[in-house]
Amino acid sequence: MSHLFLPLSVLVVLLIINLVKGADYFKITLINGVLYGNIPNILFGASELVILSIGMTLVTAASRGQDISIGESGAISSAIFVQYVLRAGNVTVWTILAGFLISCLAGMVIGAFNGTLVSFFNVQPMVATLILFLGGRSIAFIIDGKVSPILANPISNQIGTVIPGVPIQTPIILTAVFIALVVVVLKTTNLRLYVESVGVNPSAARLNGINPKKVIFLTFLIMGVCSAVAGFIAVNKAGRHDSVNLLKFIMMDAILAVALGGNSLAGGKFSITGSIIGAYTIEVLNRTLLRLEVNPEAIKAFKAVFIIVLMIIASPVVSAYAGKLLDRIKGITTGYSPGQEVAVSAVDSSAKKEK
Repeated sequence: MSHLFLPLSVLVVLLIINLVKGADYFKITLINGVLYGNIPNILFGASELVILSIGMTLVTAASRGQDISIGESGAISSAIFVQYVLRAGNVTVWTILAGFLISCLAGMVIGAFNGTLVSFFNVQPMVATLILFLGGRSIAFIIDGKVSPILANPISNQIGTVIPGVPIQTPIILTAVFIALVVVVLKTTNLRLYVESVGVNPSAARLNGINPKKVIFLTFLIMGVCSAVAGFIAVNKAGRHDSVNLLKFIMMDAILAVALGGNSLAGGKFSITGSIIGAYTIEVLNRTLLRLEVNPEAIKAFKAVFIIVLMIIASPVVSAYAGKLLDRIKGITTGYSPGQEVAVSAVDSSAKKEK
């Protein structure tokens, strides 16, 4: 649980700041049968980021790099979803479900493209995904027909807001279902073992019968599905498809959520729980800065300072110094110093030599 100390500590500090700003921060009210308040708003606003952070965690752990095209992948897959729904005529639940599955298939195709470049052609992940990062929104704009189509149907509205009779907003429910599915997959399959093995040492994994290329390719496929799900939620929230601004720059927050969750950006062992907490912490940070009446244009500068401080705190140098400091504090409180053990062992060894 030590890797969760940092994200939880930051989250607690932000919550304390909000409590100082107003004691009613945790107040939740029931309006028209739906729960509203700061906590539901945080869960609602972080839905897409949480899902993308899960995919980014797997990609980072296996490929030891990051996918910077997740926002563009979500824009393309959601554009396909919108066009399918608009051309279907009569929109039903089955129409939305079919459009969603098609968008997930499109996300997997995008993931397969990126995964092929990384796993089979050994292109660095950030360079490989730079292709769609630069051209992805233009592709989405062309799919849209060079306009910003509107989803004017009640089912899409309910997916983006609330379902009548359900007190929790629909994106929160969809995010919880997605997290549950990921947990089931990680618990019932060897995906975690394979991903961590490839991320730690691909050569050793190959000697143990694990194909690193297939594992990395699979993580990019999963990342494509995560992008499609996030794009589906985002476009239904907005009620229209904006290929220019949909999920724009969200990849930076996703990478930060992975790092904030105690995961190494150099790959290896990972924590989905840490990344999820990191995603919600980033959403709390954004809303805290707005609540403190920070200019929206200046929020990026505040986040940059926050990231710098966070990375310094999480660096190995600071961690090692903190460990030594804790040992000294323990020695003072218990009357024991780490040097005593060395002295005792030295005396024992000299006595053995004399014998």
